[in-house]
Amino acid sequence: MLSNSCRYGIRAVIYLASRHPIKNNIGIKEISGDLGLPAPFLAKILQQLAKKKILSSTKGPNGGFSLLKKPESITLLEIVKIIDGDELFKNCLIHDGICAEVKRSKKVCPVHNEYAAQRSELTKLFKNKTIAELSNTANNSEDIFI
Repeated sequence: MLSNSCRYGIRAVIYLASRHPIKNNIGIKEISGDLGLPAPFLAKILQQLAKKKILSSTKGPNGGFSLLKKPESITLLEIVKIIDGDELFKNCLIHDGICAEVKRSKKVCPVHNEYAAQRSELTKLFKNKTIAELSNTANNSEDIFI
């Protein structure tokens, strides 16, 4: 459902939130090492989030990444849209294109109504789930970052 890039980005933001505000500017090697993710790939993902003002990125010996926004104000939906776009929340399950456009062309997907309801619930979940909540859950779980 979500790309590896998106899942890695979510995990990294949760990781940063779990250390916020105690530790600022966590280096990419530390983040990738603790999460067991490839550093160059993760760095590109985190740069995307920095460009959209979710994270702060600082270069140099004391550089790294930190949250630019409060974890309570970052939603799962925001991260998913930045990394994967919003196709998951708009596109038809079977046909190419946005459900509303496909429906207008009278090629309604056989599972359109059921999928539309599920997509609506998924959108609501992602919109209401904050990084703060996920971080709190992660801090209470032993294997969230594995």
